[in-house]
Amino acid sequence: MKYNSFEDLPIWQKARTLAQYVFEITETGLFSKDYRFRDQIRSSSGSVMDNISEGFERGGNKEFIQFLYIAKGSCGETRSQSYRAFDFKYINQETLDDLIRRTRELSSEISNFIKYLKNSGMKGDKFI
Repeated sequence: MKYNSFEDLPIWQKARTLAQYVFEITETGLFSKDYRFRDQIRSSSGSVMDNISEGFERGGNKEFIQFLYIAKGSCGETRSQSYRAFDFKYINQETLDDLIRRTRELSSEISNFIKYLKNSGMKGDKFI
């Protein structure tokens, strides 16, 4: 399979949805007034999709994999910040559970994609 753009990647689409969701939950209530923390979790969730896209736009799969690892790290950072948001009472248990579920699923899908790329044996431009 060959993807022509990062927008076609299911993991990028899911990362975009995560960033949108984080933006929504941080734009109201106490969360919206904690500017530094709000900006930090928005940045980490946006970094997931941005690193997937940046890696895709690079030369080949080896560099792409490197950026996917960074995206996976940002996904973990977003999950950690979700717990902090809950501890600060910025989000409720239901929202925390949803964030944890979304970030774990996305992290797993990024890991699976990394494994696929590593085992593909292809080294050229986006042989996926």
